[in-house]
Amino acid sequence: MKKEKSRSPNWGGVRENAGRKSIWNHKKTCTMRIPKVFAPKLHEIAQKWDKEPSLEFDINSILSKNEYVSNSSSREFENQTEFPNLVSYNRFVELMPSALMPLIFYLNTRKGEVTGISFIDATRLPICSNFRATRNKVFEGLANWGKSSIGWFFGFKLHLIINDKGELLSFQITPGNVDDRVPVKDLVKELFGKLYGDKGYISSDLFKQLFENGIKFITPFRKKMKNRLLPMIDKIMLRKRSLIETVNDQLKNISQISHSRHRSVLNFMVNIIAGLIAYTHQEKKPSLNLNNEEYTLLPSNLIPSESFLF
Repeated sequence: MKKEKSRSPNWGGVRENAGRKSIWNHKKTCTMRIPKVFAPKLHEIAQKWDKEPSLEFDINSILSKNEYVSNSSSREFENQTEFPNLVSYNRFVELMPSALMPLIFYLNTRKGEVTGISFIDATRLPICSNFRATRNKVFEGLANWGKSSIGWFFGFKLHLIINDKGELLSFQITPGNVDDRVPVKDLVKELFGKLYGDKGYISSDLFKQLFENGIKFITPFRKKMKNRLLPMIDKIMLRKRSLIETVNDQLKNISQISHSRHRSVLNFMVNIIAGLIAYTHQEKKPSLNLNNEEYTLLPSNLIPSESFLF
């Protein structure tokens, strides 16, 4: 007679709650999609956090500290009154990767209201000077060359969408060589109404795809393009695109999301996410300053068939 194989103690039978026992002790699990390059490090952080629940205190303190640093105009954050249990600088750098996922979750709760008037733009995030690009090892295989209106740079792009109140709606980070039109489809999944962009977003195929999804994509015309009639309100809104450029300027100069002192890819991401969160907490954001009567005419307050007539 054949001998029955002995079952592992981690395997159940036909009884209730059968199956392999979870390897996670203290936290509930979920499935999520993240860039493949971050997966090994994030899995390592999750396992360490699961084995040592006491790390949760350090992570909470690092979250508030990241936001404080990004919201400050200077890089001096040795403030014992704001952080009585302040860790050393080296320990702070070590803990920064542990704060990445909580920061991303929190940023998703800070998104603004979709009003039907949105602005899109991409800004460059150089990670070093062009002369040192070939010697950079931290972002090897990730960063790439790109060109903006200022000139060539080596690093990434931040693609951003805001509403008329200057509130963040969606964002995405890509290598510097990615075309501005590529991430638009992913960024506008939760939007409706009108989206205003610059000449870098001109594409007839992209316009048709967004129009089918209830979004009217409006861009300026090039000199050699056939001129089309635009409603006066759209011409005025195209002139208001400086709103999102002001937001990009504040993210770089106030929240300091762009610098060349990153020690790892995860710390680079933490710095950007913390800067975006700090921006969402600003009391005064760049805005079109529409009054109550003008807000009643926004596409968000109209039925879908009327929103395109706005």
